[in-house]
Amino acid sequence: MKLKDAIHTLFYKEKITANQQLTTVWGENLDPNHLLEEYPRPQLQRDNYTILNGFWSCCITKENVIPSKFDHTILVPFSPESLLSGVNRQLMPGEFLWYEKHLIIDRIEDNIRCILHFGAVDQYCEVFMNHKKVMEHIGGYLPFSVDITDDLREGDNQLNVKAADSSDTSYHSRGKQKLNRGGMWYTAQSGIWQTVWVEWVPDLFITSLKITPFVDRSSVSIEIVLNKPIGEAADTENKIFGTEEVLDTEQSPTMEYIVEIFSIGKLVSVMKSDNPNMEISLEKVHLWNPKDPFLYDMVITIGKDRVESYFAMRKIEIKEDSEHITRIFLNNKPYFQNGLLDQGYWPDGLYTAPSDEALIFDIRKAKELGFNMLRKHIKIEPLRWYYHCDRLGMLVWQDMVNGGSTYNPILVSYLPTIMPKFIDYFKDSHYRIFGRSSAIGRMEWIAECEETVKLLYNCPCIAVWVPFNEGWGQFDAQKAVQLIRSLDQSRLIDHASGWFDQKAGDFISIHNYFHPLTVTPTEKPEILSEFGGYACYIADHSFSSQIYGYRIYKTKEELNERYQEVFNQTIAGLVKKGLSATVYTQLSDVEDEVNGLFTYDRKICKVTKISLLDSISKKTM
Repeated sequence: MKLKDAIHTLFYKEKITANQQLTTVWGENLDPNHLLEEYPRPQLQRDNYTILNGFWSCCITKENVIPSKFDHTILVPFSPESLLSGVNRQLMPGEFLWYEKHLIIDRIEDNIRCILHFGAVDQYCEVFMNHKKVMEHIGGYLPFSVDITDDLREGDNQLNVKAADSSDTSYHSRGKQKLNRGGMWYTAQSGIWQTVWVEWVPDLFITSLKITPFVDRSSVSIEIVLNKPIGEAADTENKIFGTEEVLDTEQSPTMEYIVEIFSIGKLVSVMKSDNPNMEISLEKVHLWNPKDPFLYDMVITIGKDRVESYFAMRKIEIKEDSEHITRIFLNNKPYFQNGLLDQGYWPDGLYTAPSDEALIFDIRKAKELGFNMLRKHIKIEPLRWYYHCDRLGMLVWQDMVNGGSTYNPILVSYLPTIMPKFIDYFKDSHYRIFGRSSAIGRMEWIAECEETVKLLYNCPCIAVWVPFNEGWGQFDAQKAVQLIRSLDQSRLIDHASGWFDQKAGDFISIHNYFHPLTVTPTEKPEILSEFGGYACYIADHSFSSQIYGYRIYKTKEELNERYQEVFNQTIAGLVKKGLSATVYTQLSDVEDEVNGLFTYDRKICKVTKISLLDSISKKTM
């Protein structure tokens, strides 16, 4: 293929109609008074909480002071750029988005703390309680919390949040957001985009858990982290929690940790210990897999604090099969992972799904079409999405969110497409050519990578970490692998998905949209970490005035014929030769991109179920 032909095909666009605003059925039926009311953190759940989603006052200014007047309302947690927010206004660099919410506190009891939680705020924010700044946070994809007890008063309390977002004009993590959206880059969003809630906890409370299953020895390890050492007075100087080390109980007064484990409502194990780190043996272990996503429930108590959680028994590794081909194994058996690229965008909510049911829809429909894995692409979802993957049985390959300055399309798109082998000679220590000149930006990404692993460590669905994709802000990928392995030895790593392989990951990872699909067995499993991208525009269900795709099909019938052929013939043949996993692009259309199996509004499915997974599963599970 000639360079000019490949470039034309790679960014093929065709004029259709003017842009139209699409809505999902969940957005159309949204009740703003009962919005995303489910507890946001299923693996660390308490009873005494209040969801703060709903209408807040807001305004956008260029002044860096709390406004005296708020002249608009916004529906939290939808970003102001989204239809469902009611604002429909792009926050620009240099502007400030201000929120205001009044909290009525009837009574503040002794030895009780009030924790304010944010699921995510994009990109930078400051939080004020009764005009006093209580914290600031950088990073648009990770949750954070602050103890606001000492700043509350009985009666009316004024909560303000200031958000700012430089989007793709800086080095901060941004995903696929772009102020000048188009093609494979999507509408930039800002501000609060995940649930906000307050929670009342005892003076001594659990801040995090680390849960590790050991399938081969039929046990599970639990590490419990508290907000402060047992018996120590509250630290009023540093209210932000979540980074405490595991307690040294030899230096602290004794207190009993109680862990109860349940199987389908039946108590199967109880452990009481004065040590926050424990390993609990299980009898008749029920393993987790996508066809049988069995979860154990768990209750953990210490003092007056009680949390509910869950875990699963499953094991991911790489070994040789009976024919000496290196493959991915699940629970000591070879398991082919048939996945979809999942961008996590919604036409009416952008980054924010309109409801819990909308999250469930995507996962269930992917399973119904024959897929057992989703690659969550350049985005971190609310924890409830991972919970639904855990309980419904969907493996997840989790991308880290990319950052860095502007990417050179010749380097990250054109050359890899034409000369995929040549591009692997580039070393990602050349920071400038990968948009990583900023040392602060690199340090920020490392910190967020570590936070992401810790945040999602307990989710059974997570099978693979993906630090970098197609060179977007890539740097020191070998060191990134070392960091992730130091945090999590129970999962696999696709360290440079697509190209710019630095030889440190667990796979031979290939993105192939234009060349014949082949497999060459090596000492590492070979995966098609992106392929397909077949596009089909559906009138009245497509957002953009442009069609963006790699191969264009005029009708659903033509698309489905090619889709079935590539899976049931080409992919099926490659699996026999050693292909270990695939990621088809993609689950749904997103703006210009019409290469989804579903339209952007999730109202039309363009294809029928593939039989590939069922036939392979009979041999592997």
